[in-house]
Amino acid sequence: MSDSDAVKPLVNGKMDNIDDEEQKLSVAKEELNTLTKQLEKAEDEKSRLQLAKLSAEDSKKEASKNVMVLQRQGEQRQEEFSKTVKGIQNDISMLEKGNKDLMEKLKKSQAKLRAKKTESATLQQRFKIYVQIPEKKVKFTRKEEDSDDSGQHIKGVFTIAQRPSVLLKGGQALITFEEEKVAAQILKMAKCTVSCDKDKVHLDVSTKTLSFSNVPFTLSEERMRDRLEISFSKPSRGGGEVQRVDYDKHTGRGQITFLNSGVAERLALKRKYIVDMDREVNVKVDLVYNYKLKKFQTFCGTPTRTILLCGIADFQDEEDLQDHLEIHFQKPSNYGGEVECIKYVSGGNEVKAFFTEDMAESEA
Repeated sequence: MSDSDAVKPLVNGKMDNIDDEEQKLSVAKEELNTLTKQLEKAEDEKSRLQLAKLSAEDSKKEASKNVMVLQRQGEQRQEEFSKTVKGIQNDISMLEKGNKDLMEKLKKSQAKLRAKKTESATLQQRFKIYVQIPEKKVKFTRKEEDSDDSGQHIKGVFTIAQRPSVLLKGGQALITFEEEKVAAQILKMAKCTVSCDKDKVHLDVSTKTLSFSNVPFTLSEERMRDRLEISFSKPSRGGGEVQRVDYDKHTGRGQITFLNSGVAERLALKRKYIVDMDREVNVKVDLVYNYKLKKFQTFCGTPTRTILLCGIADFQDEEDLQDHLEIHFQKPSNYGGEVECIKYVSGGNEVKAFFTEDMAESEA
């Protein structure tokens, strides 16, 4: 082998090494470029994160500032709320106190009202007028201009004249003088309270409503009303269409209201009517009369010429003692005068004395 042949493999080996080194260098450059790019990206990410951190810190500071503002506002609102609640509580306390006072006043007023009602009921009972109007045939000659003529009621107006009176009991005498000064001489004050007035009693006769009585309670209350309605609805018996039925099982009385006028009047003329219960019952029927006393007034009057003597001992005959009293009070020496009228009642008796209107005073 020559020297040249020996050098060729050596050169070839070195060339192969150079190629390997170049390849490694190329790979290293590529890795370097890759790392450089990664480094740049990391730097960018770092910068972005730093900026985000700064922005977050600014946001945190702004949020902290807002939180402080909100806390201050919350404290102010809490303070305002506390003041409002306190004011409302004060108002509630005042209202409760006022309500308590009003309740006390209400209780007192109710007590006064009850007392007044009791007094009114007592006075009404005391001055209640009981009168039995006698049955009398009347003829209507005219109709009041202000009356409400609906065709449902017949109205009548009657005048009542009440004469003033005083009840004389045993041992009392009533003396009327011709002159007022005579009575004034005997008594410093002579006062007699009487009721005197003229007024009218209004009579209201319903043309639709009929009253009935003597109806025994033999069925249930509902069936009783049904039977009554059926019975009074029969045209064959003179009835008509029924609008309402009122029945009291305790008294056996009630009222039938018809739809049309005239039916009640027609049946009332018969005085009796047959109703069908568990058997036929003959009941009494009549019209419904409503009496109203309107504008009735009382007043206190003082008979200036009359005196009332009390405590007279009953030691003589009634007429003889009355004559003695008249003689005594006619004498001027006894401060008397001319006696117009005298009435003495002996013990154990009672007489009602009526007064008449003084014509001289009325003409004056």
